[in-house]
Amino acid sequence: MTDAANGTTGSADSVVIGVDIGTSVTKAVAFAADGTPLARAARRSQLERLPGGRVEQDLDDVVRTVADVVRETASALPQPPVAVALTGQGDGLWLRDTEGRAVRPAISWMDARASDLVGTWLADGTIQKVYGHTGSGMFPGCHAPLLAWLQENEPDALTRAATAGYCVDAVAQRLTGRICLDASDATLPFLDPVTRTYSREALAACGIADHARLLPPPADPGTVLALDRHGAGLLGLPEGLPLTAGPYDLPACAIGSGVRDPGDGVVIIGTTLACQVLTDQTLVDPAAEPAGMWLCMPEQDRWLRAMPAMVGTAALQWALTLTGRTTEDLGDLLAASPPGARGVTALPFLSGAGERAPFVDPAARGRLDGLTLAHTPADAVRAVCEAIGYAARHCLEAAGLTGTLAACGGGSRSGPWAQLFADIIGRPVTIPVEEETGALGATKVARRALGLPPSTLPQPVRTVVPHPSARESYERGYAQYRRELDASRAHRSA
Repeated sequence: MTDAANGTTGSADSVVIGVDIGTSVTKAVAFAADGTPLARAARRSQLERLPGGRVEQDLDDVVRTVADVVRETASALPQPPVAVALTGQGDGLWLRDTEGRAVRPAISWMDARASDLVGTWLADGTIQKVYGHTGSGMFPGCHAPLLAWLQENEPDALTRAATAGYCVDAVAQRLTGRICLDASDATLPFLDPVTRTYSREALAACGIADHARLLPPPADPGTVLALDRHGAGLLGLPEGLPLTAGPYDLPACAIGSGVRDPGDGVVIIGTTLACQVLTDQTLVDPAAEPAGMWLCMPEQDRWLRAMPAMVGTAALQWALTLTGRTTEDLGDLLAASPPGARGVTALPFLSGAGERAPFVDPAARGRLDGLTLAHTPADAVRAVCEAIGYAARHCLEAAGLTGTLAACGGGSRSGPWAQLFADIIGRPVTIPVEEETGALGATKVARRALGLPPSTLPQPVRTVVPHPSARESYERGYAQYRRELDASRAHRSA
């Protein structure tokens, strides 16, 4: 069978369909036992942007996209897959009743309604206190501030809810009738990453201990569910077919990108800029900057130190739109402006919810400085691209990168921008040929849980090596970026 996306062929035996439920697009890829992609499909889902920085989704619409992509992918196979493996967006708040129905629209991780509350918690030490118990920071779109906001503004929604979960477990419940929350999803901000249990002290510090009943305990690693009659009908697959739920997209992408040894890292250059480093120990410093999180991996003694900045390619898209350009113009724009963007600098904090890594600041805002009439749109675009690269380096340093570095996500597909990342970070970057690394990582976890043999074929990658000639320029640029960031934060706190 041939995958139309890359022309490869592979055996159709023991195929697992990986499904990555993104914020705006759901994608499915059928992977053969050797890791060869056999078929794929994608569907857009609806994202409602409402006044007050609110961003919501309809669970029924998300489930529809999953059903559509699985049906289309499975129809291209000569026989049903042996399993379906789910991954997808994390954080946000997906409230459901006992039957798995949404009691209100799901609140996206991009939501900013609780920004003021996060600012208050930063000022009064609540976030620092929680961080001391769990090693996880907070941002407006995570469980703690959203639950507290609903407690104050929509208490009836919490009364009617039976589960306060996430995207992946919400979809899995609709397909299997069971709640299965992966420990990676449960991490932020209440989970003790060592014991994989919720911290009562963290819940109490946020004033929401009364709603602890809504938090499902993390499932044991290797948990396998099965499609019930309703789920089988939605997907067009046999009832009882195995299904795995998680890890969510950040660790799934790390696994799919080949991160294996402690110290190795990955940067996901997507809508967000998610930087992660694999570690075999958790070292929570209660006095450290309360940012990032320790994501539990399928192995009990492995974690990802994650620093997921709020904005990645979204900032680039903003700059391109501002200058009347498109992603097709990116290579020419970067070529038309030298490293340093002729003195134009930027801060890439364009999310309405501020920033969450490697620092937490709901009031953080973007900047574009140093422009004159002599500058060109290429200078503005390069300045934003460089700022995103500097933010990635900042996050990776905070996460403790010491080993190899992989990159995935849409931004890694641009040769010139990938080169810029390698030059700024100052180390080779390996980029998997397979674009859907989240779906691939989910299938690897599913195969292990099902006792199926792992792929023995090496994963195809391309490697981008930093240009020595760019090192001095980007070292100066990074130092300037950090100075401007520090000055901006000091000004807001004054």
